[in-house]
Amino acid sequence: MFTLLEKIKGDSAALPPKHPIKNIVLAGLGGVIAIAVLAGLAENLEAALVLGSFGASCVLVFGFPDAPFSQPRNVIGGHFLSTLIGLIFLTLCGPTWWSVALAAGTAIAVMMATRTVHPPAGSNPVIVFLLQPSWEFLLLPTLSGSLILVVVALLYNNLSRSTNYPKYW
Repeated sequence: MFTLLEKIKGDSAALPPKHPIKNIVLAGLGGVIAIAVLAGLAENLEAALVLGSFGASCVLVFGFPDAPFSQPRNVIGGHFLSTLIGLIFLTLCGPTWWSVALAAGTAIAVMMATRTVHPPAGSNPVIVFLLQPSWEFLLLPTLSGSLILVVVALLYNNLSRSTNYPKYW
């Protein structure tokens, strides 16, 4: 037990360095633009395009665009697979505490196995169980919204930064 408590105390490592103000402003502006595009399109097309986990996706694709979790295959694949798994478990097992837990754990494992880990997408099975949507939810908002988010990230990150986005597909 003492070893566990020692581990919980942590390594006492220093905090990461502060981000430059330019990066902070650019990341915040990227998030504003991406969510504005999604919400504006959703309102004008009268279609669901916004998913709660997309806000967290914006943190990654605009704040940390070079990270593996922020690459297009991770954003699109992670959201798609996690929502698919949530819908499968909801359909086959019903809205129970254990099926949402199995869906979330399975989504994590599948994202890792397919090299499409995108942490915000880990919440998609939980969102599916909370909303209990139809299978259309896989396309609207999940796939269409994540595709639009990536298109905005491709344009914005390549116009506002000197480095390339993405690092890989």
